[in-house]
Amino acid sequence: MEYALKEAQKAFQAGEFPVGCVIVSGDEVIASGSRIHSFGETVRETDHAEILALRQLETSENTVDRRTLRVYSTLEPCLMCMGAILISGIRQIVYAYEDMMGGATSCNLALLPPLYSSEPVSIIPHVLRGKSLSLFHAFFSDPAHDYWKDSLLAGYTLSQVT
Repeated sequence: MEYALKEAQKAFQAGEFPVGCVIVSGDEVIASGSRIHSFGETVRETDHAEILALRQLETSENTVDRRTLRVYSTLEPCLMCMGAILISGIRQIVYAYEDMMGGATSCNLALLPPLYSSEPVSIIPHVLRGKSLSLFHAFFSDPAHDYWKDSLLAGYTLSQVT
């Protein structure tokens, strides 16, 4: 998760929404991503850290069994990212900070078609939660950042002591 937090810090320093993600095989980071295009003229809601890490994985020469990979994200994956992770064959998800507004890890996969529900999924929440919360708190506290400024996630984050 420390590597994912470095990716989130990179996004934060660039003025982006502070989400970082890494994909790990054993003890080796084989793909990574940090949120881009969360502000400015090119705002794109599909450029999430998890999607960028999955794109990097797709272009790598790595042939490891995807079911053995783990995704580490500093924010609970949203529905789009959760679906993309599962479609890619990855079944282990670790995240730091819960996204009470849009997190999808509590979805009942058993109710979904076989593409999503055919194999068990391991989800481990709140790994280094405090460090991720601090980044989000700093982001939402800065008036220069207006991305999700008045959202449930912003209010939830700012109501917590860091």
